[in-house]
Amino acid sequence: MAAIEVRRVGQRVDGGRRTLRDVSLTIESGQLVAIIGGSGAGKTTLLDAIAGVRPPAEGEVHYNGGRAALGYVPQDDIVHLELPLRRTLRYAAALRLPAGTTPEQIDRAVEAVMEALALSPRAGQRVGALSGGERKRASIAVELLTRPGLFFLDEPTSGLDPATAADLMRLLRSLAESGTTVVLTTHHPPDVVMCDRVAVLTPEGALAFYGTPDEARETFDADGIEDIYIRLVEAESHDWSGRFAESPDTRPARGEAAKRPGPFKEWALLTRRNLDLLTRNRLTLAILVGSPLMVLAMFAVLFRPGAFSPSSPSPGATVMILFWIAFGGFFFGLTYGLLQICTELPVLRRERLTGLRLGPYVLAKVAVLLPLLTLVDAAMLGVLRGLDRLPPMSWSTYWQLLATLLLCSLAALTLGLLISAAVTDPAQATMALPMLCFPQVLFVGAILPVPVMAAPGRWLSYAMSNRWAFEGLGHSLAVDRLWATGASPLGPPLLASYEDTFSRGVGVDWAVLSGFAVMFLLLTVLILRRRV
Repeated sequence: MAAIEVRRVGQRVDGGRRTLRDVSLTIESGQLVAIIGGSGAGKTTLLDAIAGVRPPAEGEVHYNGGRAALGYVPQDDIVHLELPLRRTLRYAAALRLPAGTTPEQIDRAVEAVMEALALSPRAGQRVGALSGGERKRASIAVELLTRPGLFFLDEPTSGLDPATAADLMRLLRSLAESGTTVVLTTHHPPDVVMCDRVAVLTPEGALAFYGTPDEARETFDADGIEDIYIRLVEAESHDWSGRFAESPDTRPARGEAAKRPGPFKEWALLTRRNLDLLTRNRLTLAILVGSPLMVLAMFAVLFRPGAFSPSSPSPGATVMILFWIAFGGFFFGLTYGLLQICTELPVLRRERLTGLRLGPYVLAKVAVLLPLLTLVDAAMLGVLRGLDRLPPMSWSTYWQLLATLLLCSLAALTLGLLISAAVTDPAQATMALPMLCFPQVLFVGAILPVPVMAAPGRWLSYAMSNRWAFEGLGHSLAVDRLWATGASPLGPPLLASYEDTFSRGVGVDWAVLSGFAVMFLLLTVLILRRRV
């Protein structure tokens, strides 16, 4: 029975250049199939098209029984490096195995794959400390947890010594014999000899041959698999391509996928894993905790005490204190979120193939970072009050300040997640930081009050989440009434240019900040849906 039907598949890269041309082949259930060809021939492109990682621009791929039990191992070892191997596999098993799987069954599955891949002695070792071959096997172990019916591997033996590569191929051979359909790309001729079928691609991405390794040697008049590469270079591609007929037009019925863990359980598992990753990465944790302490120290050195005193109010200092508190909450949230997704996009892309939901994934990031931001924001208010940079007010007022600051941090955190989802690497996220911060400084209304801005600036200020935090803090601390005291006998405000900036109810500011957070979260999910 055919497990996969590939019919006239073609692929294009940006700019329209074709990387695959009219590839058709049939992969039977339980076969071990190798895709070979020179560098740039499109081996990984074809593998990704068959696996559904990047659907083809032309043609179709059909599966007998659906893609529910599918495993995909890219060339890079895409696993979290901070956790011990056994814990990494437990999280993977909990996310991938069907709903209702007990912890004992998860443990048994983890121990079984570690034993099968000779990883049991390394169970307690951090994944990042494993050798290259061991990390490759750990990456494969993640997929074997679910015993996939379809298993795709991109250059699984690259970087391995000959003995380890041979052991891995024997494992894949045994998987195929047990009923798993295995498709892999390789540059290693000994890998091909162990396969049932080999697909040979020309330098232009066309199918030159598909059949057994022995038939391939005969067709190309080659003494060994390595000689096939020489034949492909010696002959024009049209001498080889187009020899294989299109697969018959069949559309096998799709099987029903095993029931996955529900969204809440998935969110809880991802939250636990994120917390585990955060606490084990001491450098990241030190930066997250240390940067707010440095900012607090600068606030204490920069501002004099008593700026909010009714007897001698200092409007300039008051505005700057309010602004920098709001900007501090924004900056902490933004920097916490900027590197959360772009650093693990390959892991996310791989887990999406197993059905991972994007909503729980993004919300798990918020669930881990928001409590830390709450502590940071509360510490900032507490330290500034203790140093008399903020006035003595009731507990209810300070709860209002904390709520405003926390919503400001939440909006910035979700903006950071949005940017992290949109960029391709951490360097781009870091470069985006000043571009996101400068508008939040210029158009908030602290340096130049919103009422006196030019019309374009006033309209732009509505899009600055920091503006609503700044104005909400000012309303809670009643600076409009503070500035009206100690003035001339007629009682005009000390800074009339601010007009009614701080007179709006704080609930409006909270609603706007919450709206920003929800909007950024939805956009993050939408962008990730397109990217992964």
